[in-house]
Amino acid sequence: MTMDSTTRTELEAAAFRRLVEHLRTRTDVQNIDLMNLAGFCRNCLSNWLKDAADAKGAPMTKDESREAVYGMPYEEWKAKHQREASAEQLDAMKKVHPGH
Repeated sequence: MTMDSTTRTELEAAAFRRLVEHLRTRTDVQNIDLMNLAGFCRNCLSNWLKDAADAKGAPMTKDESREAVYGMPYEEWKAKHQREASAEQLDAMKKVHPGH
């Protein structure tokens, strides 16, 4: 399948927006669970967005990139939705991502 780069970019952007919206609705899924299962979390996604902005020369702060992913300021999201990680989650994180 061939497509022009504009269409490809539009499709990728749509998929990104859908992923972000999905993560916003699944506040029950903690970042540590995402890291342990998929190797990335909401913070990773926001860092990738910031990296892309930096590479393009577009102004974006870390707080702005996190708000773009979380749909609210990061500290607000943490207060509303983040739970304390269990011992099992922390152990899994050490095994899956030892330097993280």
